[in-house]
Amino acid sequence: MKKKNTKIVVTGGTGRFAQSFKKIKSKYQFIFPTKKKLDITKIQTIEKYLKQQKPFAVMHLAGLSRPMEAHVKEVGKSIDLNIIGTANVVKICEKLNIKIIYMSTSYVYAGKKGNYKETDSVLPWNNYGWSKFGGECAVQMCKNSLILRACVTQEPFIHKKAFSNIKLNFIFHDQIVPLIVKLLDKKGVYNVGGEIQTVYNFAKKYNPDIKKIKSTTDFPPNPSVSVAKMKKII
Repeated sequence: MKKKNTKIVVTGGTGRFAQSFKKIKSKYQFIFPTKKKLDITKIQTIEKYLKQQKPFAVMHLAGLSRPMEAHVKEVGKSIDLNIIGTANVVKICEKLNIKIIYMSTSYVYAGKKGNYKETDSVLPWNNYGWSKFGGECAVQMCKNSLILRACVTQEPFIHKKAFSNIKLNFIFHDQIVPLIVKLLDKKGVYNVGGEIQTVYNFAKKYNPDIKKIKSTTDFPPNPSVSVAKMKKII
């Protein structure tokens, strides 16, 4: 019997999020290329590396995430990394018959009513959301794909202040990775995150001295999501 291919190449392999996948034991063999070996802005490097490794899937974590204002001040960079870079990865995965697993964000939803389901319409509030949705558009064209709309943050919570009027599903990198691993054989779109709560209530659990602040118009008031579909699997 032919041994099942368990290789997953992780783009953005040197980033904070990718490091959490190095800590977990699973049936998958995660491979973490450096930017020099796999640069999402240079399609030739993507194809060359994936032909060498022959993975069954690529988990696409590379891109521009924070600070949020970078997507306003550096629109070109946001487009190059999150939209064009993702499209480059998808094109090669489609060409080589490799599954694409795309880490998206709950910010693709309108962010007004909260508790969004995967079947709800998307209408990003800010440039970051639009850049991630732009990547989703390419991924959606590939049938062998999985989109994870996540709400994840770095541990420890790095800010000294937290929004008391924004609700979402924050969860730390190390906490979300075991959930993601249980979804990797799936296809389609899944919301992934923790319980719905304000940013302040989330942060206060880990820093009792954190101060409350009100959000600005740069952030959607309630981009929280329903994780019911995820919970049926895990």
